Amino acid sequence: MRERRVREDVFAKLLEQAVDHTQIGVTITDPNQDDNPIIYCNDGFLHLSGYEKEEVIGKNCRFLQGANTNRDAKEKIKSAIRAQEQVSVEIINYRKNGEEFWNDLHIDPIYIEEEGLYYFVGIQKDITEQKKSEEQLKTSLKEITALSTPIVPITEGVSVLPLIGNMDMERLQIISDNITKKMTEAKHETLIMELSGLNDVDDEVIHGIFRFNDVLQLLGTDLVIAGISPQLALKATQLDLDLSSMKTFATVKEAIQQHAVQQ
Repeated sequence: MRERRVREDVFAKLLEQAVDHTQIGVTITDPNQDDNPIIYCNDGFLHLSGYEKEEVIGKNCRFLQGANTNRDAKEKIKSAIRAQEQVSVEIINYRKNGEEFWNDLHIDPIYIEEEGLYYFVGIQKDITEQKKSEEQLKTSLKEITALSTPIVPITEGVSVLPLIGNMDMERLQIISDNITKKMTEAKHETLIMELSGLNDVDDEVIHGIFRFNDVLQLLGTDLVIAGISPQLALKATQLDLDLSSMKTFATVKEAIQQHAVQQ
């Protein structure tokens, strides 16, 4: 029996050393005490947060939160703790020196049968650089999208916006923002949106095109739709959208000719 206890003690120390040497943060909290305090943290957590162990033990993990900590993530954590459920969130936390970092946080309830009690194990990983890379990628994609949807001047006051490929709501929003900015910078009486190069679009995108028309009208620009497919026209009808509220033509050439006649 004594030898078994010695082996268990040696294994426990080995396990603690292994956890301390890992690059990720590990905490254990006790929800059976008031305010669910931290009862264990490894060196990885201390390095991640910048705190000393005596500053952490006995405190609730919310000391990591601050002004920009996302509310939705906090609510998910609270709900999971109350329900004794697993939860994973990406949350903005703060180091002791006030520096923000993105924390990839995973919390799991652990039931200790001998005690008949639950504890929570938290795993924390700094993903700040990953988040920065994601934001840089988003910015690059927006720039590429803007460059891939140029306004082509045709005659004075008339330009064409050719749309090609796949269209989702995110891309349409980027295009709308870009074009709206250009409309305010230069006077375009008529903008012809050419849709024949588009693949199938969903209902949300169709609604978005109608909203884009409303915005342009406020700016004093007429939106003309050219190259609308029968499938897209049918979808608009099924969505109770009135195509007659917009000028539509089979081709850009017809739209330009009609504009010339009206001048």
